[in-house]
Amino acid sequence: MHRVGIIPFDIRDDLVAVLFVTSQTRGRWILPKGKRKKDETQTEACLREGFEEAGVKGEVLKDFPMTQVITKLTSAGKVEIPVTYYPFLVTEQFDEWPEKEQRQRHWALLEDAPRVAYREDYLPVLRQFEALSNWIRETAAQHKRQQQAELTPAQ
Repeated sequence: MHRVGIIPFDIRDDLVAVLFVTSQTRGRWILPKGKRKKDETQTEACLREGFEEAGVKGEVLKDFPMTQVITKLTSAGKVEIPVTYYPFLVTEQFDEWPEKEQRQRHWALLEDAPRVAYREDYLPVLRQFEALSNWIRETAAQHKRQQQAELTPAQ
């Protein structure tokens, strides 16, 4: 029953924004998540779910896993499921993605995210993300510098 998920985010200047998607059944603002496929690593599952549900690609920050119990509506009713979320630095956003017809997406500043997210499930993980934000920002900045260095031709 365990799932993996992502907290898609980007940083511009000092602002951190989080990307939410709508759930397929209840239309709530949630974070992308799903089951791992056979022989798939957690990182691979995060990358796949990010593209399938939100149309984004990026970098999974593996050093900051956060596990939260969320509720899911199934044919058997409402069930609780543990989900391990990873911060996910968005590097690309696409206009077309596999679940575009089933989901909407919405960027919210981190400070506004609690007003957007489905409170019961996502406030605790957003608080964890915010508590770790200094380290997440530092790791994201290192990744962006590395990515920029790779794009800059050697002189």
